[in-house]
Amino acid sequence: MNETTLIERQLADGVLTLRMNRPEKKNALNRAMYGALAEALEGANADEAVRAVLLLGGEGHFSSGNDIADFAGFDAKAGLAEVLRFLHALVDLEKPLVAGVDGLAVGIGTTVLFHCDLAYATPRSSFRTPFLDLGLVPEAGSSLLAPGLMGYQRAFALLVLGEALSAEEALAAGLLVSVGDDAETLALKAAARLATKPPEALRIARRLIRGDGAAVRVRIGEEATAFAERLVSAEARAAFAAFFDRRAH
Repeated sequence: MNETTLIERQLADGVLTLRMNRPEKKNALNRAMYGALAEALEGANADEAVRAVLLLGGEGHFSSGNDIADFAGFDAKAGLAEVLRFLHALVDLEKPLVAGVDGLAVGIGTTVLFHCDLAYATPRSSFRTPFLDLGLVPEAGSSLLAPGLMGYQRAFALLVLGEALSAEEALAAGLLVSVGDDAETLALKAAARLATKPPEALRIARRLIRGDGAAVRVRIGEEATAFAERLVSAEARAAFAAFFDRRAH
């Protein structure tokens, strides 16, 4: 990887650590980052040396969500190829996925956690999905996964009303397994423990608990179709223009 690396990778003791590394944009995900994450997850599935995957962000910002510039420059012909590749890689991953969150977790920074087997966060972390404020719709299978995890009304408040969850609220909702001052260390210890388990038994147990992912894949496709349509809508264009105007002032 070169000096412009957006996803740092490190494999040690069976744990593949993926760290989002775009601090100047608070780890806003662009197409290159989605592609790099997808490639890493696909590689993890094929690599017997990888027993667990750990997803991390930066200090104070796990991820501020999708790069709005990518949204504003959406090309209908290109579609959402990199994003969908990443989302399908999440669903297809056969190794445990653990996350350590510190600070902002916005949009995909929150919805990716629905695909994690274990997620840890610091007390200052916050979780928000402002899709509707941008004229968009929920993504990453969250419209299916969130109600199943936290109940319809709490999921609606998060995904549609746009209410933020504190770390303690996310813990109570089931999005996190633990809150602690050093979430990365907690997440790394959990991933390391998982990496010591018998791999085939771990794979089977995980599949039995999670299911085969078929319904999630279908919902991701339905969301992606609606999302792409919304990206070129008048509502979304107006919301993007307002966003860039606020940032300019």
